[in-house]
Amino acid sequence: MDNSPPILEFDGEPEAILEPRKLIEPLETMPTHGVICFFQDVITHFVNLGLAEEIHALRSEIGRHPIYVHQVQGQRVALFHPGIGAPLAAAMLEEVIALGCRNFIACGGAGVLNRELAMGHLVVPNAAVRDEGTSYHYLIPDRLAAPSPAAVMAIEQVLQQRKVDYVVGKTWTTDAIYRETRARMALRRGEGCITVEMEAAALFAVAQFRGVHLGQILYCGDNLDGDEWDGREWTKNWGVREILATLAAEAALAIDPGAS
Repeated sequence: MDNSPPILEFDGEPEAILEPRKLIEPLETMPTHGVICFFQDVITHFVNLGLAEEIHALRSEIGRHPIYVHQVQGQRVALFHPGIGAPLAAAMLEEVIALGCRNFIACGGAGVLNRELAMGHLVVPNAAVRDEGTSYHYLIPDRLAAPSPAAVMAIEQVLQQRKVDYVVGKTWTTDAIYRETRARMALRRGEGCITVEMEAAALFAVAQFRGVHLGQILYCGDNLDGDEWDGREWTKNWGVREILATLAAEAALAIDPGAS
């Protein structure tokens, strides 16, 4: 009997029993560029102002998952919340890809592993430590998952044009926010991680498997680098959250598929 961890049993079969492209019809009105926004308050604000219009809704046992379109620089951009955690976010991404979207920028918050990263500062992940489970069903077991180079290039281009300060670095993706121990944090920080979140590795893995472009912008939230955890009231930093969603949309439109 094989007693090795099942998560390491990679199966590279390209077609699954539940294959999104066979279960979901492409949506003619779906933009090819999209923003994966983890800030529901920002999405709701855009909707209330008439800046985003629902064009479709996905469904799960937790309810409806609306897909919106809003105009950015005179172009249509998809906008949706993927849910929280790697499994749900990956499934939502799969379904939006099946609907027809191909170029994604995700925006969300992250804990910092270095107290010198001020609350609200932006981080562009160039790799994610795969300390979750979902990515192992998409990529051969390895330590890291990476975003699309074309997407990272587009993000940096937009941030530099807008004169927005940011840092590029590695993020730690974990499924268990209540098991972020000091020893585990020290290990991740020792290998170069500057942030921690729950979805990046899985999103990068799905995008690579499906042959689409995806990058992410994180804004620094709570601080794990202290004697005690400091929430820093990061969920109340409204100005940064709304601006970040707009920057993500501009970066999504700037993705050049031929750049990677």
